[in-house]
Amino acid sequence: MTFLIQQTMIYAVPLMIVALAGVFAERSGIINLALEGIMILGAFIGVLFVNIMQTNHVYDAAKAAGDWAALQGFELLAMLVAAIFGAIFSLLLSFASVNLRADQTIGGTALNLMAPALVLFLIRIIANQNTLQMATGDAASWFMIKKTTLGYAKTDDLGFLGNTFLHKVYLATYVCIIIFVVLSILLYKTRFGLRLRSCGENPQAADSVGINVYRMRYAGVLISGLLGGLGGIVYITAGVSVWKFENGVAGFGFLSLAVMIFGQWKPQRIALAALLFGFFRALGNVYTGFSFLKAMNLPSSLYNMLPYIISLIVLAFTSKNSRAPKAEGIPYDKGMR
Repeated sequence: MTFLIQQTMIYAVPLMIVALAGVFAERSGIINLALEGIMILGAFIGVLFVNIMQTNHVYDAAKAAGDWAALQGFELLAMLVAAIFGAIFSLLLSFASVNLRADQTIGGTALNLMAPALVLFLIRIIANQNTLQMATGDAASWFMIKKTTLGYAKTDDLGFLGNTFLHKVYLATYVCIIIFVVLSILLYKTRFGLRLRSCGENPQAADSVGINVYRMRYAGVLISGLLGGLGGIVYITAGVSVWKFENGVAGFGFLSLAVMIFGQWKPQRIALAALLFGFFRALGNVYTGFSFLKAMNLPSSLYNMLPYIISLIVLAFTSKNSRAPKAEGIPYDKGMR
């Protein structure tokens, strides 16, 4: 059960944070279909940053000394760099949608097509191969928090809660949960959040009371890019055993859009939806531990497909009741009323 909960969190947290990225963009009035591409770029930049730091032996002394605080700082720094580049990449969508009033669906699709091609091109230049990974070790040996990290012996029993939430976990998971809570409060409990949401519902009314719709839409997409880049590197950090970029992020950007729609653009529902999808994705790693599932003798690939199958089923039954922001996808023209 402990392993199942940990695996569920590993897959649910990137979905939560990237779905919230979609919420910020769409609440401002911009459809951000580029989340997959932003995640891919964030994952690549994070892995590249870690690779460069290791190649230049920046954290070798901390690793040799077992300085876990410095290594956790290293992980947080990689997350920050990935988030920044995700935000920079999202500015292309902002410029096309706000300044050029281009079709937002086409703009997002173009970025989704550009990101993997650009990343694979850069990997070929940097590594002369199709894969980029950490220069030495893996994520578990560098960043995973274990009993010994907290000063306990390997044989110590921390109880169910300790073994589940303190042993063999990543700091990135909890940082993202905190960010999710803080930004949810920002979106629904602050003046900034109210102004942002008004731009996605009735931008003409928002403009009439002095709100700069263009600026708020830029802000929404910028925050969306930050969270998308962060989600990409968190997927690589905790979702894979090594920091390795090879085949993108397995469609998690598109799955996050399904989570956002299923969650009705509301953070609480998004969190529950992400846990649901994360649970089904985690089954692919833990089903052998359950006798009744093992007895069914189903291929592991079927369990890996479950979140995507569930997303199709859920959207088929809930899409009719979905209430998206009224002005999303509509370019704002200040001269129109």
